[in-house]
Amino acid sequence: MLRKLESYFEFSHLGTNWRTEILAGVTTFLTMAYIVLVNPAILADAGVPLPAVTAATCLSAAFGSILMGIVARYPIALAPGMGLNAYFTYTVCIKMHIPWQTALGAVFISGVIFLALTGAGIRQMILRAIPHELYAAVASGIGLFIAFIGFQHAGLVVRDPNTLVGLGNIKNPTTALALFGLILMVALEVKKVRGSILIGVLSVTAIAWMLGLVHWTPTSGGFQALAGTAFQLNIRGALSKGLLEIIFVFFFVDLFDNLGTLVAVTKRAGLIAADHSIPRLNRILFTDATATVFGSLTGTSTVTSYVESTAGVAAGGRSGVTAIVTGLLFLGAIVAAPFIGIVPQAATAPALILVGSLMLATITEIRWHEPLVAVPAFLTLVLIPLTYSIANGLGFGIIAWAVLHAITGKLRRQDWLLYVLAALFLARFVYLGSS
Repeated sequence: MLRKLESYFEFSHLGTNWRTEILAGVTTFLTMAYIVLVNPAILADAGVPLPAVTAATCLSAAFGSILMGIVARYPIALAPGMGLNAYFTYTVCIKMHIPWQTALGAVFISGVIFLALTGAGIRQMILRAIPHELYAAVASGIGLFIAFIGFQHAGLVVRDPNTLVGLGNIKNPTTALALFGLILMVALEVKKVRGSILIGVLSVTAIAWMLGLVHWTPTSGGFQALAGTAFQLNIRGALSKGLLEIIFVFFFVDLFDNLGTLVAVTKRAGLIAADHSIPRLNRILFTDATATVFGSLTGTSTVTSYVESTAGVAAGGRSGVTAIVTGLLFLGAIVAAPFIGIVPQAATAPALILVGSLMLATITEIRWHEPLVAVPAFLTLVLIPLTYSIANGLGFGIIAWAVLHAITGKLRRQDWLLYVLAALFLARFVYLGSS
């Protein structure tokens, strides 16, 4: 039996073994286990029941990671995406006043569209149509967006009637504790301590409890808590409200997340083919789409591939067994659901800030010395956090890219799909301006 499994996962070809793959899976889990604490904290702001969304986070991460390992056979773990969960909560539910059940319906529809377009090969076409620099700008812009939310939760950035935002009071216990948590997490990162974010969150939580800054009432959790979100999505409501814009953003950001993760993980693992293509790409995209549909049914935002998977690859993971081990650990984490409520914002805020800062690494991939690239990338990067909307930044970036290339005679026939996307975004902004 073991020999058959080793053959299926190509152990011999990849030069790996069970011990290496298991340790790599544990490493990946430790580097991304913070999502078990951070994702529920974000979605709870939208009114989603905390114990239920915690269980849904663990279950969807387990399902997606195990499916990726079995079907696509890559050491890539999945979980509800950072950035997409912020968009779900702060833009869709809070800013647009959409009930979380309806937002889940939009996530489900986007997942179904993912599946259909993957089968038709259109997702692959869209991936090739978007300039790499704009993808890098989107990733960095989402990083700023997440960090900005973290600063708000920490009380470091507050409302100001004159300048829109201002500096908070660092004497505030929550703010001071959040800054300490950030320093601790960064120090652990520098020391290459596995699970640095999770250790930081738990350490700050313990200090907050000792200082009496946490007020927690035990709640039910585990698998039984899923009843609060499972199958609560409102698909009909999402269709009746015409949430095409929201579905569009869920779709595109997930595409970008996957593109960056696939490139990062496969390059690090040496799994890219000689012609620079990614083997079994369709299986990877199919897994991602299926995980998103599953996640919406259980009660969480879009599920996507995690770049933290590179930590497992660095530990030697090369096959799908790494992802399966990570998924099994997420499955076991469901028992932690009753205790997630003890984590204060002072503990999760520094995690958001750190994750946001790490996402800015892609900014170096942008050719800032070329105006045709720099201006669209800059608009994308800056407008995502400043307008509190991934859609706005993405839209302005694509439109600027298309317009600038057209008026300077750089228009190419093979870029037709990019111009179609630009026209769709322009129509969206005109519609929003007239409504």
